[in-house]
Amino acid sequence: MARHATRTERASSLPAAARGGARSGLSSEGTPSGGEGERPALRTGGVAPKKRFGQNFLTEPRTARAIAEAATTPEGGTVLEIGPGTGALTIPLLERARVIAIERDPDLIPVLRDRFTEALAQGRLTLIEGDATAIDWPSLFGDGPRPHTLAGNVPYLITGLLIELATKAADHLDAVVFMVQKEVADRLTAAPGTKDYGALTVFTQAAFRVERLMVVRAGSFFPRPEVDSAVVRLTPERPRRALETDAFRAAVKAAFGMRRKTLRNAWRGLCGWSDEEIASRAAAAGISLDARGETLGVEQFQRMTSPRPDQG
Repeated sequence: MARHATRTERASSLPAAARGGARSGLSSEGTPSGGEGERPALRTGGVAPKKRFGQNFLTEPRTARAIAEAATTPEGGTVLEIGPGTGALTIPLLERARVIAIERDPDLIPVLRDRFTEALAQGRLTLIEGDATAIDWPSLFGDGPRPHTLAGNVPYLITGLLIELATKAADHLDAVVFMVQKEVADRLTAAPGTKDYGALTVFTQAAFRVERLMVVRAGSFFPRPEVDSAVVRLTPERPRRALETDAFRAAVKAAFGMRRKTLRNAWRGLCGWSDEEIASRAAAAGISLDARGETLGVEQFQRMTSPRPDQG
């Protein structure tokens, strides 16, 4: 499992620190130091971690197994794995589900083919070389057995984009299990009124119930990154807590784009609405325009931007 650094639309909403690590349990914060499980695969394939991709390979089998169990409980179904790297997570996933793996690094494709010859021949593993952000995920799942789960140790600089794509595909998914930078996990799970609560939180929680499952320590990766990560599980809300309409997106982005400003100022001219229209909508939604955006829950943004009865 490896990280690949690429610029994205939502990268600005994410911290700029470097990559994180892993641990094996589902509840405690501790972690064993990293193992050597994936280094032989790298040596055999003549592959070294690429700085341009920001690759940090998971080397702790117990951590990979814990993540796989989180992604495949109940067992069975189909897992779409983003960025399998050398296959550290793929191994335990294949013990519990059918796997479709998307790998961007062409040098890792032969490593994966050699390592998973039998699984590929049996059809338990499908390997795709490509950019996961440019592929239609629901079409890959097709009519494969459910549950349909998205999983991976996701690249930091495209975390925002991958989560955005996951929210768009939420109606076709049963779960998402991502390893992300710990600071991102804190944002995804934040509550209104806290320092970590922001636009990323609102967009994600509008579509998913978010749980942080485990802290991921740096010693479980090669090369060792600079910060910790965490594994989060996103369970689709049925129905969604809010529909991500153009008005909803605009209201959320404006509210958090100027965090120190009151909503009265942050929302001025929102969606071309007059001050009177904004005040009327806010009153109907139970929102004080003297408050700041970080105090609003998902449903309040939804009520603020929903079509009014006289608008159809």
